[in-house]
Amino acid sequence: MTDVNLKGRVAVVTGASLGIGRAAALELARCGASVVVNYRSHLHQAEEVIAEVEKLGSRGIVFQADVADQGAVEAMVQAAVDNFGRLDIAVSNAAYSDRERFFEADMAGFHRTVNVTMWGAFYLMRAATQQMIRQGEGGAICLVSSPHAFIPAPKAMAYNMSKAAIEHAARTAAIEVAEYKIRINLIQPGWTDTPGERKFASEETLQSAGAKIPLGRLGNPEEMGRAIAFLCDPRNDYLTGAALLVDGGISLPWWANRGSAAPA
Repeated sequence: MTDVNLKGRVAVVTGASLGIGRAAALELARCGASVVVNYRSHLHQAEEVIAEVEKLGSRGIVFQADVADQGAVEAMVQAAVDNFGRLDIAVSNAAYSDRERFFEADMAGFHRTVNVTMWGAFYLMRAATQQMIRQGEGGAICLVSSPHAFIPAPKAMAYNMSKAAIEHAARTAAIEVAEYKIRINLIQPGWTDTPGERKFASEETLQSAGAKIPLGRLGNPEEMGRAIAFLCDPRNDYLTGAALLVDGGISLPWWANRGSAAPA
């Protein structure tokens, strides 16, 4: 049981019907926050998250929005205020990714990846910051990034670009809003067993690949949810512009893997 206390606080989590977003919404609720559960197309799963939030003794609402739509994101932030009176925490988790070599990529999918993964994060960060400034009590914003921000994984250029961009954006924003006591941080989840990841890999592939990670397995969404709650914990009010890497060692040099020798 976590000892993070978020009672009285209100959070928005994008892409919260599945995977890391779902785990983040539930962890924040477990810590006492009211939660706006954003979804784009998985209404049933979003409603299941709300049912779990209520079982945890917290309040929640679902909000349908495509985060690539700036107006929809702004309306979602307003819905948090209309329903719960304020906004204290914003978690940008929603993402999209096609996997193709850049010179063969379908450009509609390439643009969609950037629009959701980069612009969606920016729109939430901007709208949440504006509301937190109006409140005058600070706040915490967490952008879900990835080791893709600094590892040039092939067939993922649009996603790599987007994650790298939001990292620079988050650090720039952290400087610009520090005077308002708004903290902006990043989490970099490694290879995590989520429905989105299973879009690209079979169970056999996930298991065999996970065994090669230095800690010997894939991450799970609940671990990422706890890390997000840590970054949003008001006790960590000296933490801003930081990136928390939670990847089981996958981004370590390849010779750190068990049984491998360092190069000469």
